[in-house]
Amino acid sequence: MPRAKQSARRKKFDYNRNRKNVKTKNKKKSNPRIEQSQIRNAWDDNKSVARNLQEMGLAFDPNRSLPIKQQKLPREDKKPAVVTKPFIVQQLEAEASLPGKDTKTLSTDLIEYVQYMIREHNQDYKAMARDEKNYYQDTPKQIKRKISEYKRCHPQHYEAFVSSLAAPEPMVQ
Repeated sequence: MPRAKQSARRKKFDYNRNRKNVKTKNKKKSNPRIEQSQIRNAWDDNKSVARNLQEMGLAFDPNRSLPIKQQKLPREDKKPAVVTKPFIVQQLEAEASLPGKDTKTLSTDLIEYVQYMIREHNQDYKAMARDEKNYYQDTPKQIKRKISEYKRCHPQHYEAFVSSLAAPEPMVQ
């Protein structure tokens, strides 16, 4: 009876592979880094992933945690999982309910462009579109959108800028 090619081939040592790198790569795969500090602190290395998540009250398999109701005969109900670490879910919910910081900013070039347009033309978007500094040939609507984006991302800067425009300049004698 013929043998498969795979089993007949002899395993050879690969001298080109760095064994130290291979070992660290396998170690990282077997123990991945858990980003959430609450989960990382409550993690038990002796238990499986599914068991750890079940004790924390988290779902390992979303299809099992929220099954789709079927028209077939109902199966026997399994007893609910015992949650021994409910504080993990509470901490995660508290962290998720905190408002996220809006990190969107505009480039300094765009801020200077918008300030120039407001300084020169106030709210006349058609005149802004015809301005010679409108290098990208933005339409009035695009310029209006950029100005509203500036107002939204930098409200304090915008207020200070508008108030500096409204203040009369001192006369030099």
